[in-house]
Amino acid sequence: MIKVCLVEDQTLVREGIQSLLHLTEDIRVVATASDGEEASEIIEAAKPDVVLLDVRIPKKNGLDVLRELQQLKSPPSTIILTTFDDDQVLLEGIRAGAKGYLLKDVSLKDLATAVRTVAAGGTLINPVITERVLRTLRSDVPAGSIEMVEALTRREVEILRLLAAGYSNREISEAFGVQEGTIKNHVSNILSKLGVRDRTRAVLRAIELGHI
Repeated sequence: MIKVCLVEDQTLVREGIQSLLHLTEDIRVVATASDGEEASEIIEAAKPDVVLLDVRIPKKNGLDVLRELQQLKSPPSTIILTTFDDDQVLLEGIRAGAKGYLLKDVSLKDLATAVRTVAAGGTLINPVITERVLRTLRSDVPAGSIEMVEALTRREVEILRLLAAGYSNREISEAFGVQEGTIKNHVSNILSKLGVRDRTRAVLRAIELGHI
């Protein structure tokens, strides 16, 4: 069972999302919060697998909560929920450690798929990447660093594409017929070559470099 913590200040929206997720067989909302301060306490206590986090919440915004979560020994995978298709929120969320980004009008099917994907170690960023986000990311990269990126092997590019599609290490290992540890080694090599510290940033850099 995938345990979810839902952080949303609007009662109707919060109860609606919770009721929808409880229609699935494998996902349960184990804790809810209506503001940022409450969220920080409840998430640490409930230890969910996935956090659905609204950005615009009282007392402490969602991005601040997300940054705090990254200080935990085992931070939960977090999906940002927002009413607006806001590139800046997406970018800041990725920088803060978010594994996914969804608009609140998402269907139950897509929401459940998103929860399962990030719970399994995948990411959900490729559907919402825009040229404006990539331009901003480019401005964060020191001059010449792109040219300094070490060449990726064909297998590493294939793995990057699967990471972008939200596949976990286990699913990729099954697809290639190799041990999961082998995929973990490939992912570590990819991060090192691209000069990034996590899978999400690796996918973004790969998009920027034209690998995806």
